Amino acid sequence: MSFKIVIAPQEFKGSVSAVKVAEAISKGVKKVFPTADITIVPVADGGDGTLNTLVESTGGKKISSNVMGPTGERISAEWGALGDGNTAIIEMAKIAGLALIDQDNMNPLTATTFGLGEVLKEALDRNYRKFIIGIGGSATNDAGAGMAQALGIRLLDSFGSDINLGGVGLIDLEKIEMIDRDPRVNESQFLVACDVNNPLTGKNGASVIYGPQKGATPEMVKTLDDALFNFSKIVFRDIGKDINNLSGSGAAGGLGGGIVALLDGQLIPGSKIILDMLGINKKIMDADLVITGEGQTDFQTVFDKAPISVSKIAKSFSVPCIAISGSLGQGFESVYDEGISSISSIINSPMTLEEATFRSVDLIECATEQAMKYLEIGKKLNIN
Repeated sequence: MSFKIVIAPQEFKGSVSAVKVAEAISKGVKKVFPTADITIVPVADGGDGTLNTLVESTGGKKISSNVMGPTGERISAEWGALGDGNTAIIEMAKIAGLALIDQDNMNPLTATTFGLGEVLKEALDRNYRKFIIGIGGSATNDAGAGMAQALGIRLLDSFGSDINLGGVGLIDLEKIEMIDRDPRVNESQFLVACDVNNPLTGKNGASVIYGPQKGATPEMVKTLDDALFNFSKIVFRDIGKDINNLSGSGAAGGLGGGIVALLDGQLIPGSKIILDMLGINKKIMDADLVITGEGQTDFQTVFDKAPISVSKIAKSFSVPCIAISGSLGQGFESVYDEGISSISSIINSPMTLEEATFRSVDLIECATEQAMKYLEIGKKLNIN
């Protein structure tokens, strides 16, 4: 009977894509078990690398759109069309992310999500009706107001004029009119990859927790928190949705709550969205072994990062799971309680990060081969 192995790693951030990691692991496996029945399922959790992973693994394509960036300038923003011909994958960080702004120019009062709405509109024009939106890394604090305006939703002040772009504009919001919202939104599904549970406002809300890293001073934080609270009040009155204390509504400067309120979106853990789309449960249930991995395994891994989501599925089917990781950080042992039985680091001698990055593919293959040799010994000894 063939030895069935599912290989489901995340990208090694800044080094190797999830697809390349999986291919390297596969080569390492084949050196020890040449007849193994291998299924490759590169994974992601909604953060960096999600776009690349889903586009590559589904045979999709990348598309560049000219849209408004977070500070109002026009930029070229990349998004993905998946191989099913119906789904678009969007990373907020590529449209209105912190990485797009010089530190000296950060201003969450005026940073806007308008470009996200423009990308959504172009995807609708191309007949995509299912959207997976990774919202991590955003520079904005406008609860998706700019996105909404780009899609025809009217956000009006007391004079009946459109409010200004940016989080500060929400202070003047007096009325939301949905009548001119792009009608194709009604035909579409918006899944938000959200891995935080912050409410919209308050001491654990978007502005207080994430505002400072976007450049907000204490005075700005107060202004932005008040603005988001006003937004939540108008949303409740005009749309009938209570988003202020909704878990995850504070993600990405309130974008999580905005998509729920204005586009009827759903907030779902990023890894769950991706793994469900890839149909990984069915592939793991009949496997003899699962191999996952990531750039660094540490105490943060257990917070539903993709490798842990993979290991939990494997554990539910009583399938052993091991990990190949770029490095092991503080608290990596915590993953043992979540279904990962063994971890191998690819670092096999003293080396710089630059060298490890340059040699990563070969190191992944080598580490996998060594792990398989240990497994081979266990098989020969018939150790269960």
